[in-house]
Amino acid sequence: MRAELMVMGKRLDMAPQAHRRMLVVTIYVGLAALMTSCWFIDRWHVSGVYMIFATIFINRLLLGGYNFGGLIRPFSNKAPRSRIEPVPLLALGLRLYLPGPDESDFRNDERELAQRDRAHYQAYQYVTWMLMVIWLLADWRAMSPRLLAWLPISADLLLYALVLAAIVLSQTLPQSILLWNEPDMAEFDAEEAGA
Repeated sequence: MRAELMVMGKRLDMAPQAHRRMLVVTIYVGLAALMTSCWFIDRWHVSGVYMIFATIFINRLLLGGYNFGGLIRPFSNKAPRSRIEPVPLLALGLRLYLPGPDESDFRNDERELAQRDRAHYQAYQYVTWMLMVIWLLADWRAMSPRLLAWLPISADLLLYALVLAAIVLSQTLPQSILLWNEPDMAEFDAEEAGA
């Protein structure tokens, strides 16, 4: 896990656990606001796709894990492909620092691999429960359409919203669990030095 994040030309210290927790809360509040605004724009007809693109963008720039970049090392434990093309214009415009491939940038040690596996186990328990709720609503919708008539929105839009939220959670929850649970990095380094 990286201890700092470069955003808009400023270094953000992510070593304290409180800073990482604030980042996680900010990300999910932002995603919830984006999902709400997408509802008001077009009831997620077209903007639902943009919601998924925003999640990929957040993973790439802030969280990491499934992409290179962000605070979490890639889960794949593989080196990135060598880049011939220049740094993307969006990264230059936002003044983001995209580190080059370095051996320490993508290799996870045994502790990090165990944490990654535990975070995925915890995250997908929540996603599984969400998928069961989606299945239950879809089953009620298919078997008895009048059962869900009391909802303020149509059952189809509710199902779509839950599926969209499940996709966003499946892409961000493991990294968020890692960032939330990791102790202060200065304390962790002192514990390793004493061992």
